Amino acid sequence: MERTEIKGRKFSGERPLFDNENLYIENCVFENGESPLKECRNIELSGCAFHWKYPLWYGRDVRTDNCTWTEFARAGVWYTDNARITNCVIQGPKNFRRCNGLIIENTFISRAEETLWSCENVTLKNVSARGDYFLMNSRDVTVDGLVLDGNYSFDGVENAVIRNSKLLTKDAFWNSRNITVYDSYISGEYLGWNSKNLTLINCTVESLQGLCYIDGLKMRNCRLVNTTLAFEYTRGDVQVTSRVESVLNPSEGTFSFEGIGELIIEKDRVDEGRFRIESGSVETRSDRPEWLRNRHEI
Repeated sequence: MERTEIKGRKFSGERPLFDNENLYIENCVFENGESPLKECRNIELSGCAFHWKYPLWYGRDVRTDNCTWTEFARAGVWYTDNARITNCVIQGPKNFRRCNGLIIENTFISRAEETLWSCENVTLKNVSARGDYFLMNSRDVTVDGLVLDGNYSFDGVENAVIRNSKLLTKDAFWNSRNITVYDSYISGEYLGWNSKNLTLINCTVESLQGLCYIDGLKMRNCRLVNTTLAFEYTRGDVQVTSRVESVLNPSEGTFSFEGIGELIIEKDRVDEGRFRIESGSVETRSDRPEWLRNRHEI
């Protein structure tokens, strides 16, 4: 298919290339003016820079390589299908909304707050991102080599596989469904609450009150570092190869550890016949967590 080539040009104003197709755009700059490539189809961009809002909306079959979204290029790619983003730097927040068939590789997203919301069929490979609420309510997600610094990530995500990643993120995987994480490091408070079918394999986890309120937690060959008050009201099949600081009121299943610092079981809140604790040692056993033991009468 013959393409129109556009090289070394500068564009400004509203929708300068609106509703075009079969374009190859190289070393161009899109300055002030919203939606320069809105409703474009079968376009490829190389070495381009976006300096204003909404550059790629309602597109289809879009390729960008070695491109830059500056901080004012907010909400860059929305309602776009079959987009491939490689070797890019993205500074504008709220990027990638309601896209289907999205591939992002070797890319740095410096302001990733509210990014990748409600997308489907997403692939991330060697992506670094910094910002809160990353990947909220997306589904059918494949991740390899993600470095994330941002809280409340993966909230409401369905059907995701994550590998070889480092996630520094409070409240990750809340309300999620069918998530499997391999060979990754996860650090953050309140990990996984209200999720269903969360699987961690060969992972290291550091969390305060993490892995609680989960229906169907599976852990294999995982390590828990500085993790306290874990597994409250969780139903799971957990095999941990390290000591855990404290365990509180699991709900159902088998929970295996190298050792437990403090095991807290409130017999009036959980049924001990529905779970089994396996541990090389238990240093302290309690029937009330510290905040109840020290609570003043009203």
